[in-house]
Amino acid sequence: MSPDRITAALLVAATAHSGLVSASTLHNNPRASHDLDLRALPDSPSGGYAPKVVTCPSTAPTVRSAASGLSQNETAFLNRRRAATLQPMADFISRTNISGFDAQSYINSYASNVSALPNIAIAVSGGGYRALMNGAGFLAAADNRTAGSTDDGGIGGLLQASTYVAGLSGGGWLVGSIYNNNFSSVEAIMANTGIWQFQNSIFEGPDDGVIGVLDTAEYWDNVYDQVGEKSDAGFDTTITDYWGRALSYQLINAPDGGPAYTWSSIGLDADLIAGNIPMPFLVADGRNPGEQIVSLNATNYELGPWEMGTWDPTVYGFVPMQYVGSNFSDGSITSGGSCVEGFDQSGFVMGTSSTLFNQFLLTNLSTVANVPSVVVNALDDLLKAISENEEDIALWVPNSFNGYNPTGNSPVANTTQLSLVDGGEDLQNIPLNPLQQPERAVDVIFAVDSSADTTYNWPNGTALRATYDRSQSAIANNTLFPPVPDANTFINLGLNARPAFFGCDVSNFTLAAGQAIPPLVVYMPNAPYTAFSNVSTFDPSYSLDQRNSIITNGLNAATQGNATLDADWPACVACAALSRSLTRTGTTVPSTCTTCFTRYCWNGTLDTTDNGAYEPEAIIGNVSATSDSSSRGTMSGLEAERQMMAVKVMVGFVAVFAFSGLMA
Repeated sequence: MSPDRITAALLVAATAHSGLVSASTLHNNPRASHDLDLRALPDSPSGGYAPKVVTCPSTAPTVRSAASGLSQNETAFLNRRRAATLQPMADFISRTNISGFDAQSYINSYASNVSALPNIAIAVSGGGYRALMNGAGFLAAADNRTAGSTDDGGIGGLLQASTYVAGLSGGGWLVGSIYNNNFSSVEAIMANTGIWQFQNSIFEGPDDGVIGVLDTAEYWDNVYDQVGEKSDAGFDTTITDYWGRALSYQLINAPDGGPAYTWSSIGLDADLIAGNIPMPFLVADGRNPGEQIVSLNATNYELGPWEMGTWDPTVYGFVPMQYVGSNFSDGSITSGGSCVEGFDQSGFVMGTSSTLFNQFLLTNLSTVANVPSVVVNALDDLLKAISENEEDIALWVPNSFNGYNPTGNSPVANTTQLSLVDGGEDLQNIPLNPLQQPERAVDVIFAVDSSADTTYNWPNGTALRATYDRSQSAIANNTLFPPVPDANTFINLGLNARPAFFGCDVSNFTLAAGQAIPPLVVYMPNAPYTAFSNVSTFDPSYSLDQRNSIITNGLNAATQGNATLDADWPACVACAALSRSLTRTGTTVPSTCTTCFTRYCWNGTLDTTDNGAYEPEAIIGNVSATSDSSSRGTMSGLEAERQMMAVKVMVGFVAVFAFSGLMA
């Protein structure tokens, strides 16, 4: 999307006295627009939520082996996108003023060989609304459409220079909302009154009638009718369908939450096809038949605009997203068979990546007034049909991988049911897997972590450790990941309270056949810069002031207080982006970058002392009075339950690795 189509401006430039972005200025910009560009592709052939049987194209869709590399669509996209990032990248790096480094000349000198230049990705973790809001702050900071983001101290343009954006669970709501609203900027969405109105609980529904809903009863009647359409069309439904529909009312700016909007329609967007915007992914885990808990050897599925599937050797294949729900057999649709379209409804896809919240829905809906009995009874019927261990699944039936790769020990090759669950259930709460794949040649991942790893809902690197541990097993399929330290070291060295780089020195990686140097990981943890943003994963509503303060906190985390905490921070972001490229081209590392790497790269130091519960103070001060500081000392029962589940996943599976002396 071209920037001139976005007129909203909400987050404003730094205040004169401190350089910080302030939440108090939100909604006060006269240039702000309350309109979003609506997506033009609510293209489900049924015209609603239900999938529909259609005539197959002349070349019937098939399951594609991952051995063939990237899809034709993604390859074509990359040819355009990598070229399109060159000028935004040069502009961004130039603005950071790396001493003695001419960014424009460097980019120009390799413009005919873009593989030599930085390939940037952004990953936004799970963590419910906390993750959506904190991740939104990072994306707002990285977006050159955000007012003030390209001024001194800003990192605006990083998003325009990026090739991929991935989200998981709550981070997937952020990514899904942005892409289903035509890649609108965060500030445009914040200015809009139709979505992100988190003061209206998802259980009660929107209350202003903007998208055609008048009250709680009508809201849930609509959800019930939409899910019923899918069931009446002959497709299995689960609690995820209800959860996904409810999410859509908050995330998609269309009547009734856009029931006809499909995830594959993002792949038809002219700006994506032209390479003008990054490519999005969501991530989900597979739960194998008979399993009750998801471990680190679970199959990781990526949900992209053109395909869904996995690089994991368990399945090692991809199916066209447009035709999921079709009856594939042994990797193809039988001669004369029919195809299905519309199964990949956007809310269902976002709900699939966040099925942890199915229980959230069940627990809370019974306490909400005016929910129609027909809805409660429908959920009760669903519960009677499944076991307690299946409450958190999304059913992708029929299973597109039935009969596919049967000799590769695929756990789903002989079942008609593909069960997908929240992408963070294996503790990989940051969607790194799609971005690690050597075929995508990503150089740097900006990993925004809003996980609730500690007693008071702050991250401690658990997601990174899970991905590292997984990289040591056969399921990783030769994909490498840099070492990371234990939880106590993360806290004691402050790695969970400031940016930290992992994998800086490529000489520390020993490559086996078929392996490639992994991306540098720039870890961006949720921390209290200007707001206590450690709200519970399961808080159902937030005032607009609190929403704005948490997003602003994320923006200040991304910019290090508009470079007030570190004047070189924008340059350090640019250095991280350049790092792998400088190595490939044999370019001398600028002295500014050397200083940055010394400051932010984890050098293998450990401090494993357990100092008790982690309760950080405000990093910058001036903490917003609207932030929920009371959450510093409490933990919801559901949050505790999730953490207990995480502990159970890890016990007996993850080996202990010796990190001492390793250079990140």
